[in-house]
Amino acid sequence: MSGEIQQTMDGFPVRIVTLENEHCKAVLTDLGARLLEFHVPDRDGVMADVVLGRPSLREAFEDRSYMGATAGRYAGRIAAGRFTLDGAEYQLATNEGVNHLHGGERGFDQYAWSTVRHPGEEAVSFHRQSGDGEEGFPGTLDTRVTYRLEGNSLRITMTATTDRPTIVRLVHHSYWNLGGHDSGTVLDHVLQLDSSHYVPVDEELIPDGEVRPVEGNPYDFRTPKPIGKDNALIENTGAGRVAAGSAGYDDIWALDGSGMRVVGSLTDPASGRSLELATNQRGLCVYAGGYLAGEPAKGDLDAYPAFAGVTLETTGFPDDINIPHFPSPVLRPGEVYTNDMRLTFTAR
Repeated sequence: MSGEIQQTMDGFPVRIVTLENEHCKAVLTDLGARLLEFHVPDRDGVMADVVLGRPSLREAFEDRSYMGATAGRYAGRIAAGRFTLDGAEYQLATNEGVNHLHGGERGFDQYAWSTVRHPGEEAVSFHRQSGDGEEGFPGTLDTRVTYRLEGNSLRITMTATTDRPTIVRLVHHSYWNLGGHDSGTVLDHVLQLDSSHYVPVDEELIPDGEVRPVEGNPYDFRTPKPIGKDNALIENTGAGRVAAGSAGYDDIWALDGSGMRVVGSLTDPASGRSLELATNQRGLCVYAGGYLAGEPAKGDLDAYPAFAGVTLETTGFPDDINIPHFPSPVLRPGEVYTNDMRLTFTAR
């Protein structure tokens, strides 16, 4: 681990951890087990920070766009915040209209985690224990998120165990702009996904249980194409949001294959930077940042425009606990939940 400093936020200690090698640099904080900065070179060797972020730690902590944060206990949406598990009914916090999103009123992104060092490695882990009943979830959940630099790759491994049956889905929620976080929009970024199906959703971004082919519609990224090519065809204006018109992609793709495998790539033609994404998860949420307009930005930028960054959230399917034929989010005692993702950066 390259370095750690301690700051304060409203009198409380906050840890800032830097991981660095000859290829890249990551700056992280225990506030929400969050990635604050990630620096990689372009084709000319010029470094840039390629993740969006807030102007201050306080604004990062209060950020409801989840920039760089670990979202949980259950990242994604649950219809009406209700589910049944082993015959017991549970009501979760409803924080997006009538639905549950990203852990509730106070999700994992709004807690300070404990920091676990890895001497001799460019790695750090963040740990927190979520108590039984937190935001309505059953069971005490023991959670760890590890960030590790592996050459020109950033590996993020999220694990959890429980003392009673519960549901869990952890997500890393960085917004990526490979031109640099302050370089404009990602509409010219070229996205490729190994996905022949997607999960359609209604106006509140809740699925009806179908999984449809991407063939012949705007969700087909099997052949690389710019995000902006069909982005305006995607409405996604529901879920209690206020913007009118097209908000663009905020959708789940069912990834081909299983186990840890490469599932896609993102490229910025202007800078030459690319990332290759590998994961062990069944789904990927791609949110193109349609509601980011006016959001306060870090550095010398006052505010981000719409579509300033894109998320690549390795995940399951939304509302899966209420749709029996979807992959289950249930975690039981003795089991280990693992969401493993690796982002490999190149420039040409």
